[in-house]
Amino acid sequence: MATVLIADDHELVRAALVSYLHDATGYDVVEAATLEEALKAIADKGGFDLVLLDYTMPGMSLPAGLAKAIEANAPHPVAILSGTAPPEVARRALSAGARGFLPKSIDPDTMISAVRHMIAGHVYRPQDFLDAEQKGLGPIHITPREMDVLRGVMEGKSNKEIARDLSIQEVTIKLHVKTICRKLQARNRTHAAMLARDLQLV
Repeated sequence: MATVLIADDHELVRAALVSYLHDATGYDVVEAATLEEALKAIADKGGFDLVLLDYTMPGMSLPAGLAKAIEANAPHPVAILSGTAPPEVARRALSAGARGFLPKSIDPDTMISAVRHMIAGHVYRPQDFLDAEQKGLGPIHITPREMDVLRGVMEGKSNKEIARDLSIQEVTIKLHVKTICRKLQARNRTHAAMLARDLQLV
């Protein structure tokens, strides 16, 4: 059974990735929240078949942080995850030795295929993403109330829980979440949480 380490400091995002990857593949999936935790997990395990590192988590940098992980997990592959990094960062990561770059907006089935591709010894290059010009979001105007809702989403709370915390109707929360997703160009609330974290909005 293959072993995978997912290192991401956003608990909600990390848990979703770990759960989906394990359920879809049966792989033994371990998690970490920082580069330091990831390096310790690699040392304790003696290496993973694949290590996925979030681009913006504490301790992570290009090329130094990536190089540490590559050296620690050699000869097995290390790849980069990111919700907001532009194509230029992806190209830099691949040039620095990453065996793949996974945008967090990637289709779930494509993610599984990419993981299997890298474990098999290949490099995963999201060519459409790499060839794309970066589409900047421009100024993002999140109202104070939307920010309150976004914090709840990032904490993994349901609409009902957020509504209770803020003493407003659940239907109003749904509208706020929809607006937040539109402003961040997010597919859903989990994707919005990833983007907000990477953009350091909260």
